[in-house]
Parts: sequence; structure tokens; C-alpha cells
Amino acid sequence: MKLVKNMGTLDRIIRLAIAVVIVILFFNGNLSGSLAVILGILAVIFIVTSVIGFCPLYMPFGFSTRKQ
Repeated sequence: MKLVKNMGTLDRIIRLAIAVVIVILFFNGNLSGSLAVILGILAVIFIVTSVIGFCPLYMPFGFSTRKQ
């Protein structure tokens, strides 16, 4: 199955920025416990989806932030 990119540049930048903020907060000691784990998983998901340019949650709704 071929993945069709459905994320625009701004969407990808915003996701990467949020992931960087989460990582910084974690390494500064501002996040701990269950919240750190949940946000860490979210940060990894944001990084992966930003790098590949595909968000699986957009697909069922036919949503795309990419310019055609």
C-alpha cells in the first residue's frame, strides 16, 4: 500500500515544534510520571508523522492539509 502524503508544510512544522517543546520540558524535569510517558509517545508520533508527511487519522475523514 502506497502512502499518499496528506500533511502540508505548516502542519508538519507545527507538529515538530510541539514535539520539540515536549522533549525540552521532559529534559528540564518539568514533566514526570504518567504525563511524561503519554506526552513522550505523542511527541514520537508527531515526529514520525511529520517526517513521512502522512497522518493516518486524516485518512478516514478524507482530510488533507497539503496543497493540491
